[in-house]
Amino acid sequence: MDVRWLLALVGLVLVGACTTPQTPSGGSSDAPSKVEVLATIPHDPTAFTQGLELRDGVLYEGTGFEGESTMRRVDPATGAIQAKVDLPGPLFGEGITLVGDRVWQITWQDGIAIQRDRTTLAEVKRVTYDGEGWGLCLDGQRLVMSDGTAELAFRDPTTFAETGTVAVTRDGQPLQYINELECVNGSVWANVWQTDQIVRIDPASGKVTATVDASSLRPADVPKSNVLNGIAAVPGTDEFLVTGKNWPSAFRVRFVA
Repeated sequence: MDVRWLLALVGLVLVGACTTPQTPSGGSSDAPSKVEVLATIPHDPTAFTQGLELRDGVLYEGTGFEGESTMRRVDPATGAIQAKVDLPGPLFGEGITLVGDRVWQITWQDGIAIQRDRTTLAEVKRVTYDGEGWGLCLDGQRLVMSDGTAELAFRDPTTFAETGTVAVTRDGQPLQYINELECVNGSVWANVWQTDQIVRIDPASGKVTATVDASSLRPADVPKSNVLNGIAAVPGTDEFLVTGKNWPSAFRVRFVA
């Protein structure tokens, strides 16, 4: 994320110094380790993407920055914005997820989660929470939330109250900077801030079960500080829509071994 996004250039120098093994850490040899691009889709390059979710042919996107944060409904085929609402100036928008006919949108350091009407995007209510907000997804029964640390929190999808946590590890070591999330088929997929990696997490144990190198997706003219961020599962398939902060394109992909 996000607060420290201005430090990304420094952090990425360190990340770039590490080579990626043939079989990425955090998975078996047959685990997904790279992306297969199926289609390239236009994406608003002014969107500082924080969260994506695809439902019933509509792509929901939350964006960040104080005074620029939005909640959007987007055509997933063309990238055209169908509807958009702005967050109040002081709020820094973060991850989003859908729960029935509602959308939850969290904020970075404001400690506020906004529940919205899925159709109009109008605010329905607000709740507060402690700590930072980065990514959010629904695993079917509970919300899963990241805060940039090596821990995921579980929350009630109606009240937003915290119900538990799990520590995330890769090869026995804490995995820091867990960012935007997508829950699908019993796993949590996550961007890792300051890297071009997407990891698959077992929410029961917290163990990383696959690490995907998505560096091939980065547009040539996008600065390193504009990181890969945004994962939306395509319902009924093994495919995903992914993009990054201020990227001019989104990609329909499959994660493959």
